[in-house]
Amino acid sequence: MLMPRQIVPDLSVPLVGGGVFDLAAEANPRGTIVCFYRGLHCPLCATYLTELEKLVDDFAERGVGTIAISSDVEDRALGMKDKIAASKLRFGYDLSLEKARDWGLYISTSRGKTSIGIEEPVLFAEPGLFLINPDQTLYYMSVQTMPFVRPHFRELLGAVDFAIANDYPARGEYEGAV
Repeated sequence: MLMPRQIVPDLSVPLVGGGVFDLAAEANPRGTIVCFYRGLHCPLCATYLTELEKLVDDFAERGVGTIAISSDVEDRALGMKDKIAASKLRFGYDLSLEKARDWGLYISTSRGKTSIGIEEPVLFAEPGLFLINPDQTLYYMSVQTMPFVRPHFRELLGAVDFAIANDYPARGEYEGAV
């Protein structure tokens, strides 16, 4: 289980358009938002990532980088980027399911075509949202078993403002006896 204030697993994936996202190489002064999404087949992911695309600059003004990552292959990741008309949000692809599990993501099996007529992969990772500190420790996470009811990016932006103004530490770090 991932724990706040502890180092997260390594994360390196290819980027749509070329290059590689490597969490260890990120140089954002306040950290990086890693948004794991289900894939091109998920209409809720498209809506969700559209919201993040609109706030990329707001997060960047606060020193926070952003990336959306799925286990989709490159063509499908490009399809999602095009679908939401993303020009600022980075898209990573080919996340291995083993790496998804390392991050605590749930894995689902295909149910065939979705409501938008796109085939689900045989296996894919369910959503997760993480804010990783510049030292690669976990600050915030939300992991889901379903595509529904995800954290709102505007609320996360407000939380970043609060954390900066109040030097607020990551919580949930206690591992002792209860």
